[in-house]
Amino acid sequence: MCDFGVVLLVLCLNLYSMAPYKTLKAWQHAERLAIECARVSKAFPDYEQERLADQLRRAAYSVVLNIAEGSSRRGSREYRKFLDMAHGSLAEVETALGLARRLEYIDPAEFGRLEALATETGKTLFGLLRKITASAARLPPTSR
Repeated sequence: MCDFGVVLLVLCLNLYSMAPYKTLKAWQHAERLAIECARVSKAFPDYEQERLADQLRRAAYSVVLNIAEGSSRRGSREYRKFLDMAHGSLAEVETALGLARRLEYIDPAEFGRLEALATETGKTLFGLLRKITASAARLPPTSR
């Protein structure tokens, strides 16, 4: 049997070495969305690889990257700015997915799955934005 103290120490070291943004549900959903969008865009026609597929990938990457970058900022105003950019990029992802569906680059089942993931990402992102905004309202003006 393993010593409980050793197990606890290993768990603590793993959490300490993990970047703080990786614990955010919004980041986790956004990362999954980015990976899934990159995968699905590979099947777009060749003539769309430098257009819609590329735009979908860049927008999806932007969501997760802005959440990560914002979480590393020192002020809540900066953090909110990056979360706002992530939210805008998410709208771009949803629009690109809709276009891809209507152009029949994505089948209805795949679209439904990606749309649900984008919706969940949006909900958690909005929750994080609300939390950051609420905590900023409680800080003295010099901390904002």
